[in-house]
Parts: sequence; structure tokens; C-alpha cells
Amino acid sequence: MTDKLDFVSGDYVVYPAHGVGQIVAIEKHAIADMEVVLYAITFEKERMTLKVPVTKAKNAGLRRLSSKDRIKDAMETLQGPSKIKRIMWSRRAQEYEAKINSGDPVSIAEVVRDLHRGTDQSDQSYSERQIYHAALERLARELAAVEKIDERKATERLEAVLAKAA
Repeated sequence: MTDKLDFVSGDYVVYPAHGVGQIVAIEKHAIADMEVVLYAITFEKERMTLKVPVTKAKNAGLRRLSSKDRIKDAMETLQGPSKIKRIMWSRRAQEYEAKINSGDPVSIAEVVRDLHRGTDQSDQSYSERQIYHAALERLARELAAVEKIDERKATERLEAVLAKAA
């Protein structure tokens, strides 16, 4: 059984439900008389290692970091006008969570843009703040990995774009 490896140890990847991680090993395990090849991905912030079968990686949404162009598209999305639908918060929250878990930086940027509040705007509910910070953190991690800067600088850059757009 020869699996085509899309990634090698040391690659930074995006797993939709967890964000940016690094492949630390490619392991072979014998499970029920079958040999399974797994990517071992660490997520530093969560102190977690996830093992994804190589054969299931694509279906699970595992992908390379976004291109600089895709990140640029996400930054442009942040500058656009927010599009808040007039539906119940619980339904909007589900849509926002789905966008965050899609792993797509432009979709995540839409959530950040829509939930961003300037200093002169009304306060957010606790759940709005939670979703906003989750989206901002996810976007900042990918920006940091693509631009090879630390996450704090990436967050500051995103917040500066948001402040300018407000």
C-alpha cells in the first residue's frame, strides 16, 4: 500500500476545525491487521497533537497554508462593509461557527468584519465576543504563519485594518 504524501514533516498546515498546525511526524501504525499511515500534527496553542490518516487528510479538509494572494483577499474582506443579516442571533452564530470551521481565511475574515465593534459602537454580548475572538485568533494564526511573523503582530495588523475601515 503506497499512499501519496501531500505533506512532509515540518510543513505548516491548516486543519479546518483547529486552525494552523505543524506536521511533526508521519507515522505508520498497525490497526486491526492493517497498516495505516498518519500525519501527526501539533497545535502549539492548544497543546494538542492530532493524528490524521493520510488517506483521509483531503476529506478532512487538511490543506497547505493560504497563498499570499488569498491572505490579501481576506484583508480586503476586512475592509468591506459589514453584512449582518436580520435573523436570530442563534442562527447567525451557527453560520459564523460554520465559516470559522471551514478554515477558509476569507470566510473567517467575514466573521471578524461582521462582529468587529469600534470604540464608539454598542457593546457585544458574551457569545458575540467569543466568536469574534475565535475568528480573529484563527485568522491571525494563519496570517502569522504565511507572513512568518508572530501571532501578536499578526493580530495587531488585523486590528489596524479593522480600525482603518471603521
